[in-house]
Amino acid sequence: MAYMVYAAVAIWTYGAKTEPVKSDAAIVLGAAVWDGKPSPVFQGRIDHALWLYKHQYVDKLIFTGGRGSDLESAESEVARDYAIARGVPEADILIETVSKITEENLSHAQAVGEHEGLSTYLIVSDPLHMKRAMTMADDYGMRAYPSPTDRSAYQSLRSKVPFLLREMFYYTGYVVLSPFR
Repeated sequence: MAYMVYAAVAIWTYGAKTEPVKSDAAIVLGAAVWDGKPSPVFQGRIDHALWLYKHQYVDKLIFTGGRGSDLESAESEVARDYAIARGVPEADILIETVSKITEENLSHAQAVGEHEGLSTYLIVSDPLHMKRAMTMADDYGMRAYPSPTDRSAYQSLRSKVPFLLREMFYYTGYVVLSPFR
């Protein structure tokens, strides 16, 4: 029980951490796509990354996320198209199209970044997702800094509590089962 309280507090408070330091790229963790468009959660993440790019905190954007089905565009492809439509040159956008979960988002993004000679990253996701994402990034040896979106679709306590409970479950599972630990 004490660990669950610790995990809840750690996840909740970590989401307030932000280190907008100049980095090579922002890694935007994937989220749902609805009818070929970013869901509100994913749009918030993408918009935050666009802000980082436009304010020159990053030179490149790495969008992550695969396909929900063979008939859908990959999350990362939808994000790329969204960013291009908002003025980001395609040359400054990198994608990976196979990941399904956070751990895969990060490992595939790291491989894409290394292939392009990138070494420092801002990790973009929702505040309550940051503790787990940054723990994974650290385990992969990434030089990464948290950049939680302030445009999260999870604004009310009513929407945050279920997300927190979900993150407690996944964070605890990762910490307990991770081969890095």
